[in-house]
Amino acid sequence: MIQLKIRNISKPYGELVIKLKTNKTRRNDYLAFKRKIFFKVLILILASVGFLMLLSSVLRGHFGNWIVDFLRNTFYLSDSDAVIIHQYIFRNNRDKIMLVLSGIFFLIIFQFAISWVTRYFDEIDKGMDDLMKGSDDEIELSPEMSFMETKLNMFKHILEKRERDAKQAEQRKNDLVVYLAHDIKTPLTSVIGYLDLMSEIPDMPIEQRAKYMEITLEKANRLEKLINEFFEITRYNLQTIVLDKKDFNLSYMLFQMADEFYPMLSEKKQEVVVNAEDDIMLCGDSDKLARVFNNVFKNAIAYGDKNSKIIIDVYKQSHNAIITFKNYGKSIPPQKLDSIFEKFYRLDESRGTDTGNAGLGLAIAKEIVILHEGEIHAESNDDYTIFHIKIPGVINS
Repeated sequence: MIQLKIRNISKPYGELVIKLKTNKTRRNDYLAFKRKIFFKVLILILASVGFLMLLSSVLRGHFGNWIVDFLRNTFYLSDSDAVIIHQYIFRNNRDKIMLVLSGIFFLIIFQFAISWVTRYFDEIDKGMDDLMKGSDDEIELSPEMSFMETKLNMFKHILEKRERDAKQAEQRKNDLVVYLAHDIKTPLTSVIGYLDLMSEIPDMPIEQRAKYMEITLEKANRLEKLINEFFEITRYNLQTIVLDKKDFNLSYMLFQMADEFYPMLSEKKQEVVVNAEDDIMLCGDSDKLARVFNNVFKNAIAYGDKNSKIIIDVYKQSHNAIITFKNYGKSIPPQKLDSIFEKFYRLDESRGTDTGNAGLGLAIAKEIVILHEGEIHAESNDDYTIFHIKIPGVINS
């Protein structure tokens, strides 16, 4: 029996706030690194200028004597000739010579400074290589590059997690296809077998024929369900979800959905209670959101206990619509609460249970909710499980 109730709800919906490092802090780290480089290069240049000035003052008065002695001793010139050569070649061009020497010295210092700065780029390049190669070791950079080291290691862990998740999803899909292919063969064999029996024995008693027809129909329905799961997998892999947003009455949609699920509820002798504010109007893709609610509702029915209630609460919170589905039954382990929204993940991994399916319902629900810029998560304990859905776009009357 389905029981529908309308109740005004004003209970606030708590949100989980994740604190991340702000862009301003990251910018400050980068500016601090730039200042370090600037001051180190500046100190290097000032030290070079000071060294040249010191060298110039030391050589002044002694450089001429060294040149004259060099010419006299090397080329065996007289003192007067050596002084004249020094006068015309070196003394009269002293400024030009000092300028050339300063230029050469500055080029050497500049090359040293560039090499010192590019050392950081070499470290980053090596870190990127390690990132692409998938090295098991953590990426290590110089202490002043700690902010970049943190980013690279964060990207490394994200890529590793995505790779693991992709492999797990692919493995689950492959396992699922193998299971479904095996399971399809079983009911198909039964259908063919019973149909053969009925065709070979045309005068079969009515009671026996009715029994075989019932079994054949049951196996055919099972076969249809398995084939639909194959189509579901194909659609999920190939189809891009595109939203067609329009205004619709969310409250009416959930009341109607609860009524449409009467046959499934009756099988387990469950009842549903819908507590909703009057006429909550929402701007969104009604068809896609109906699929979200259907998938979550089916999950609540499948994992809810027999003779239990499923409670659906619907209310507004600012410009958001909050929808919760609460069922009483076996709890979901904490470590699996996030995994249940992964594609091809099935909480009940056994193949022969009624709750076993392609493992796509909640994954598709999450994707649609995220496309609506909303949120979906679950909480569970020994008594009940609640799915929380938040969808922005409430139209205030």
